[in-house]
Amino acid sequence: MSCDLWLQWLDAYVDESCSPEEIEGIENHLRDCPACTAETLARLQMKRATRAASARYAPSPEFKLRVQNAIQKSRKPIWMVPRVQRAFAGAVAFLLIVIVTAAMWTRHAAREQTLAELLDLHVATTASTNPVDVISTDRHTVKPWFQGKLPFTFNLPELANSPFKLVGGKLVYFRNSPGAQLLIDIRKHQISVFVVQDQAGVTPQGMGEIATRQKGFSVESWSEGGLRYVVIGDTTPADIHDLGELLRTAAKQ
Repeated sequence: MSCDLWLQWLDAYVDESCSPEEIEGIENHLRDCPACTAETLARLQMKRATRAASARYAPSPEFKLRVQNAIQKSRKPIWMVPRVQRAFAGAVAFLLIVIVTAAMWTRHAAREQTLAELLDLHVATTASTNPVDVISTDRHTVKPWFQGKLPFTFNLPELANSPFKLVGGKLVYFRNSPGAQLLIDIRKHQISVFVVQDQAGVTPQGMGEIATRQKGFSVESWSEGGLRYVVIGDTTPADIHDLGELLRTAAKQ
């Protein structure tokens, strides 16, 4: 076998990765071939020098730890990159704006729907030939009439020394919940006062206090003691507000 073929085996021989039969054959050749023996010796010396150098310059455990920490710090997640952070923050801000706007619009739409339904009840009542179930100008007659018909009680203000006149009241069902509707006159204008439970399924959450105009009608609404008051009439906003103040005062008595 030529030396060129034996030279291909020297690296495996130096690395001690040959089988016993291969080692025996290589060593037999080395006894008779000075050139291959010198080459083998050179490769062994190179291997030993490499091992010595690696041992001499081996990093300490502390140095390895510092390198690992530096690598980990440099490998930031994609969302930690400043440019990506700005883009992500912008997307989150836009999404929040959309969510808040949608929530506000939903509450506004629910509030407007509630007022529209009560306004329809008011118009239907004033157009009826029998607008109320109990006819009386005396609050002490009208209030007791509702007892046993409603799951709540409410107070009526004394209107004798005011421009308002109590006509009477009737039982209404608003969104499958019983409520009271009071009919009040002022200067030939009729006002409806609705009193319903301020709870989910009856009135929208976060309806708050309202003073607005709906289709030519003045409207004011507020919550007091777990009840929702809605005052609607074709009179001025000032009249509606004055009646609302009387109702608020009575509710606190």
